[in-house]
Amino acid sequence: MRNMNRREWLLQTACGAGALILGAPATAQPGLRPPNIVFILADDLGYGDLGCYGQKTIQTPRIDRMAREGLRFTQCYAGSTVCAPSRCALMTGLHMGHARVRGNKLVPLEPGDRTVAEILRNAGYRTGLFGKWGLGEPETAGIPNRKGFDEFFGYLNQHHAHTYYPEYLWDNDKQAPLNNKDGEHENVAVERNEYAPYLIADQAIGFIERHQRSPFFLYFTPTLPHANNERGAKLKDGMEIPDYGIYQDRDWPDPQKGHAAMIALLDAQVGRVIDTLQALGIAEETLVFFTSDNGTHKEGGGDPEFFQSSGPLRGYKRALYEGGIRAPMIAWWPGTIPGGAESDLVWSHWDFLPTAAALAHAKAPAGLDGLSVAPTLLGRPRDQQQHDYLYWEFHEGGFAQALRQGDWKAVRPGKAGSAIELYRLDEDPGETRDLAGAHPEKVAAFEALFQSARVPSALFPVAGDGSV
Repeated sequence: MRNMNRREWLLQTACGAGALILGAPATAQPGLRPPNIVFILADDLGYGDLGCYGQKTIQTPRIDRMAREGLRFTQCYAGSTVCAPSRCALMTGLHMGHARVRGNKLVPLEPGDRTVAEILRNAGYRTGLFGKWGLGEPETAGIPNRKGFDEFFGYLNQHHAHTYYPEYLWDNDKQAPLNNKDGEHENVAVERNEYAPYLIADQAIGFIERHQRSPFFLYFTPTLPHANNERGAKLKDGMEIPDYGIYQDRDWPDPQKGHAAMIALLDAQVGRVIDTLQALGIAEETLVFFTSDNGTHKEGGGDPEFFQSSGPLRGYKRALYEGGIRAPMIAWWPGTIPGGAESDLVWSHWDFLPTAAALAHAKAPAGLDGLSVAPTLLGRPRDQQQHDYLYWEFHEGGFAQALRQGDWKAVRPGKAGSAIELYRLDEDPGETRDLAGAHPEKVAAFEALFQSARVPSALFPVAGDGSV
């Protein structure tokens, strides 16, 4: 019998391959345990907003370094094109055709909706959420402390999260007053003393420090670089940040200075998480994901074209074109994931729950849409299961749908009478050439998938599908 190293042990336990992969039987070294898992979810960060994804103007040195030291994915997708449903897909492992929350209405999760936090806590992890939740209002079954989180500090819903100088944040199920005050307009603070992103990041770092000796799951969800929509409507600048930092003297409109400064702050906070793990000596025991909940926005004075925030992709937040749903995704795990790697695996945020469950040696619920990507993370892409297709739907301003199968992408924009558009993403990632007219058989096949990929939802009804 021989001892395993960490990666070998995880290959056997998380990928279920056993002696087929590793050869002779092996015994784990003393002290090996499932990894800590940190999932950092930015808010409205575009696919092209980072240097490691082609950004030329905004500086993101810490996230770029994370990509150089880890695994950068080029074809990972958010669960939706807006916040609450995207977070529902991430937490529950279900795509928009099956998820409870399919839009930005204040719909709470119910007791039967199993979250990744519940799975990991039952597996012995300490669990903490710091930032925006979006899946449960006060005194509902969907608040974080009832959905698997031992600790929570931040915003419960996406509307409250618009303001960066709130009058309070939630500390578990209690309001924690802050030294800020709204004026005549909600979410437009006239007394701005305590900046929420600083407070939330401090809490996230404290969670790591408190639980460094036991497996932990940190779900860190800063609201950067989301706009303050109400402040943007009132003051024409919703990019709410204490100062513009290194962008102060740029000859740019103020909202663009703010956008760049918010991304710079996000970058620094990611670096702070990495530095804390390394200072505590637990970096090699910790898997860190970094991604965004949807594409870049055009709110509060934001301009997706100014920094080319969608990169080569079409569209932005609230669209089901690639710029609205394709997300940057980096996985960092020193000693397990080799540095400088890149993967074109087509996967989605609803794959996170089964992935985390596999790595934690926990059983994922039945009936998920997600697949574990642990084989890819552990350097065994040939053992990676592939999706037959990925599916999205969107319920604002009509009923839009999108579906990717292989290199083909179908989009029904959602306007009255809109036809299915068809694209080849390997040849046309910017979705500039609609091929529907040349491939009627493909259009018919996607039409059938649009019907079969979803079940009706009374909470998000669609005319003619039995939900109304």
